[in-house]
Amino acid sequence: MTKLTSTRVTKLLTAARRSRILVVGDVMLDQFIWGSVSRISPEAPVPVVDFKSESFMPGGAANVARNLSALGAAPELFGVVGGDDSALRMRELLREQHVGCGGLITHSSRPTSIKTRIVAHQQQVVRVDRESKTPLDNATTAQLLGAIEHRLKGADAVIVGDYGKGVVTQSLLDALKELCRKRGVWLSFDPKPVHHLNLTDLSLITPNRKEAFELSDLPDDTRHANPLSDLNLIRTAERLLKDLSPALLLITLGEQGMLLCRQGQKLIHIPTVAQEVFDVSGAGDTVIASFTLAIAAGASPLEAAIVSNHAAGVVVGKVGTAIVTPKELVASFKR
Repeated sequence: MTKLTSTRVTKLLTAARRSRILVVGDVMLDQFIWGSVSRISPEAPVPVVDFKSESFMPGGAANVARNLSALGAAPELFGVVGGDDSALRMRELLREQHVGCGGLITHSSRPTSIKTRIVAHQQQVVRVDRESKTPLDNATTAQLLGAIEHRLKGADAVIVGDYGKGVVTQSLLDALKELCRKRGVWLSFDPKPVHHLNLTDLSLITPNRKEAFELSDLPDDTRHANPLSDLNLIRTAERLLKDLSPALLLITLGEQGMLLCRQGQKLIHIPTVAQEVFDVSGAGDTVIASFTLAIAAGASPLEAAIVSNHAAGVVVGKVGTAIVTPKELVASFKR
């Protein structure tokens, strides 16, 4: 396998600072309520969390954009928020993190999606979701596409984050494919198989193992410690390459790392480099952001996969929806 040095990673990160990447999809606000547990409620067999603090972070497609910004790129975010206080907080957070949010459209009848996680002793106790999953109406979809087309000139890549909240529809995806194909712009997609969208002819698809099997409609009834000896996984990868024809397929495998799949080439297993795993929230966002950014900076597909594997290894060692900095990423390669 290609050995990637910290010097090469530093060069890629330097080139990445010149990259313009558009992020499209379901934007949400992640709320974390931090506390401790020392007793069980007398009302029901549930823990009582003593509140200590709360924090907010951009989530979903906004977290993809946040990851790009943290690595030095100039991301622009396109999505839909409500006319509510959560949208104001979201825009403020994005501005603080140098994410262009001129492409966020306010939809008065849709609330801003919020995920509230209650965390005690670095363990998530429960999550509460407040959101709309209704598919976006045609008029707002057209407005969103108009904003994207206006900013697409000179962009190095587009990343679509589908989290099942209604913004990513077939009409939106088809139009994005056409726009990117005409302009020769790289198009990455993080899928939500429950949508049953037509995902053919994309530059990059990044499902996790569960999503890959759902997309392929094959059973995942046995697993092997070595992904390259996992016949079910190999069959699934081959079917997705055949049916969807992506330029690249990257299947993330949690503690087993990831599998890079390309047409007519051997599958490549990249073992995880995570030293500790505290929280996997947003790890998929980090993977698609860092992989796409590495490609935009001139990396080969294998180099981009190795970079994204190291980036994911850093963020799962943090609690909450986390990002990786250039310093942390280079340090990971030095280890």
